[in-house]
Amino acid sequence: MTLWQKMVGYLSRAIGLTGPAGWTREAGASHSGEQVNAGSALSLSAVWACVNLLAGTMASLPIVVYRTDERGNRAVAKDHWAYRLLHDSPNADQTAVDFWEGAFASLELKGNAVADLTWSDDRRRVLALTPIAWDALSVARDRDGELIYRWADQTRRQADVLHIRGFGGAPEGGLSTLSYARHAFGLATAIDKAAGQMFGNGVRPSGLLKFDKWLTPEQASIAETRMKENFVGSMNAGKPMVLEGGVTWQQLTINPEDAQMLQSRGFSIEEQCRFFGVPPFMIGHNEKSSGYPTSLEQQVLTFQKFALRRRLKRAEQAMEKQLLTPADRAAGITIEYNLEGLLRGDSAARSAFYQSALTNGWMTINEVRALENMLPVTGGDVPRMQMQNVPITQAGRVEEVRA
Repeated sequence: MTLWQKMVGYLSRAIGLTGPAGWTREAGASHSGEQVNAGSALSLSAVWACVNLLAGTMASLPIVVYRTDERGNRAVAKDHWAYRLLHDSPNADQTAVDFWEGAFASLELKGNAVADLTWSDDRRRVLALTPIAWDALSVARDRDGELIYRWADQTRRQADVLHIRGFGGAPEGGLSTLSYARHAFGLATAIDKAAGQMFGNGVRPSGLLKFDKWLTPEQASIAETRMKENFVGSMNAGKPMVLEGGVTWQQLTINPEDAQMLQSRGFSIEEQCRFFGVPPFMIGHNEKSSGYPTSLEQQVLTFQKFALRRRLKRAEQAMEKQLLTPADRAAGITIEYNLEGLLRGDSAARSAFYQSALTNGWMTINEVRALENMLPVTGGDVPRMQMQNVPITQAGRVEEVRA
C-alpha cells in the first residue's frame, strides 16, 4: 500500500467515512425500538416515493457515449461497444431501465451500487454488467492496496467490478442512508404502527346516543339494532333521525392527542424527504409548498440541479473510470446522461428556443428536427443567420450586395 493510500485511509477513518457506522449492511435498531432495514424503510410511503422518484427518473434518462476529436467536435459514438451496453441492455436478463433503476435504488438506500464486469478475452470491452446485492458482499484491501470484492464463492479484483459510491465517497463504500436515517425511519414506523393500532383496536364511534334513564338490556339491544339498520352505511347517509323520550345525539370529533399524532406523521414525511434531498411536493406532500417555485418548469430545474446532478455525475465518472480502457479515453470517449427529455419545455417554450437558435446560427434546421424526432431535410445542415445581424460599419456594403 502506498503512502498516499495509507493517508487517505487514515483520514477516512478519522472523520467516520468508513467502518460499521458508515456502511453497515443492516441499519439495526432505532431509538424507537423498531428494526430498520431496506424492507421496513420501503414500507414507509415517503421513503418508497422518494426512492421510486429518484431511481426511476435517473434510470429513464438515456446514457449517451460521445467521441470528441482533436478539434473539439463531439458526436454520439453509436459504434462504440459501451453505447449498446449502457443505453440498451447491460446483460442478457435486463433492459437498461431495469438495471439502472435497481442500481440507483441500492445507491439511495445503501449508499452503494455494485455490478460484476464480464470482460472480453482481450479485455478491450465489457460484455455484460451483472448486478450484485451490496448486502451480500464485503470489500477489503489486499497487501498491495487493491480493493477486493467477495460474495458467496466469488472473488473479484477492483478492475472487474463497477462500484458507484454514494455520499461520503470512501473507497470501501459510500455512506448508508439506512444507517444514518434509522432513527427517523424507526420513529416513522412506530408512529404508523401506533396510528394503525389506534384506529384498528380503539373505540372510534361517530357519535353517542345519550338517554336520561338506564336502559334494560333488551331496550339497549333494540336501540343499537335500529341505529345500524336505519342510519349506518352509505345508503342511509343524510337520512333524518327522530329522537324522543329525552334522547340526544352527541357528535364525536378527534381528540387533541390523536390530532397531534397525525400531525407528527406529516412531520415524519418531511424528515424522510430531507434525508433524500427530495422536495416534499415532488411526492405529493403539499402542506408547506410556499417556499418552492410555483411553475412546473422551475420545480423540475430545482430538482435537476440540487437532487439529480450530483447523483448522475457520480455515475458518469464511475463508468468512465472503471469501464473505459486507456485507449478509449485517449480516443476522446466520454459517457454522459442526456437531460434533454427531463428539461423539455412546452410547445411555446420550445418554439421560442428553436427560433433563437436558428436565427442566431448556433443550431441547424436538422439539429432542431432531430430534437423533435423528425427526419433531416436536404440543406438543413448549414447554420443560418439573419442578414440584418451585421456590424453597423458593414450595413452599406450589405445593401450594395443585395442590389
